[in-house]
Amino acid sequence: MAEPTNRTCLGIDYGSRRIGVAKSDPMGMIASPLMTLEVSSNRDAIDKLFAIITEYQPDAIVIGYPISMSGEKSRKCQEVDSFIERLQTVFKGPIHKVDERLTSAEAARVVHAHGKKTGQDKKRIDRIAAVIILQQFLDSAARRAES
Repeated sequence: MAEPTNRTCLGIDYGSRRIGVAKSDPMGMIASPLMTLEVSSNRDAIDKLFAIITEYQPDAIVIGYPISMSGEKSRKCQEVDSFIERLQTVFKGPIHKVDERLTSAEAARVVHAHGKKTGQDKKRIDRIAAVIILQQFLDSAARRAES
């Protein structure tokens, strides 16, 4: 069995208008939805995330990285890279990029499976996408620790 990481992580599903945020348990094993931020600019996003970082004191941040289906960097990757640079001004710990291909589709399936219409609850989809991104990272870290 893997040794617990004893670290809290925040997961981020970045968007220019909405940012889904998830957090891990203190053992770094289970991701849970936290909130969806509605933002008007990158500055607004950084300010709101700084408040969350201050409250939860994460050891690391995990952000979805929008690799294209062909495995190449998408144009959105440049936007995420720029956002990460800004985020590093308020968070000095590690920021990990996780391939987020299909996470929004998977999140929409989860919402739909719970009897909700996806078009009416994009905030929920963003939160669940952040959970999926963070859980992928946590599961990968646990597999590496077992090896």
